[in-house]
Amino acid sequence: MTDAQGWVAAALGGDREAITQMVEAHKNAVFNLCYRLLGEAGEAEDVAQETFMRMYTRLRTYDSSRPFKTWLLAIATHACIDRLRQRRLTWLSLDEPLPAADVGALHDRALGPEEALAHKEEQQRVQALLARLAPGDRSVLVLRYWYDLSYDEIAEVTGASVSSVKSRLFRARRELAGALAPEVMA
Repeated sequence: MTDAQGWVAAALGGDREAITQMVEAHKNAVFNLCYRLLGEAGEAEDVAQETFMRMYTRLRTYDSSRPFKTWLLAIATHACIDRLRQRRLTWLSLDEPLPAADVGALHDRALGPEEALAHKEEQQRVQALLARLAPGDRSVLVLRYWYDLSYDEIAEVTGASVSSVKSRLFRARRELAGALAPEVMA
């Protein structure tokens, strides 16, 4: 039995500390996924909290034959997609810069000022490129390259077929390459 399965069993038995341990163990992964999919730190925090509320209310539906993290990231992905659908009417222009959160600040303490600035600019650039992608393409790209999930795991998280995951990844990589081409030529 894994830690997560033990925590789930304990939580279902009424142990509130088990819920705290699950949140602590997965909060960074959930927040980072939400941030990559939504592009805004405040909104990512809200959706991460919503994810853990959904986790808590749906613990009885968890299938212990599946990895807990995959199940939890599926909840987070669906919560992000729900949020993206809500904001569909208020799309930002692609020409407007996205507000960037200083998510990596805790990891940048050893960097000098120039390196920290370059790192922050690179994060902003990646986030802006991700924002150009359709939500479904963005989610499979983030799950593949930030979380190193297999095609099968991504299919399980997103509810899509493996061939659809491969197609979305191909489309997302092609679109990112097209967006990068003008920058390389400049």
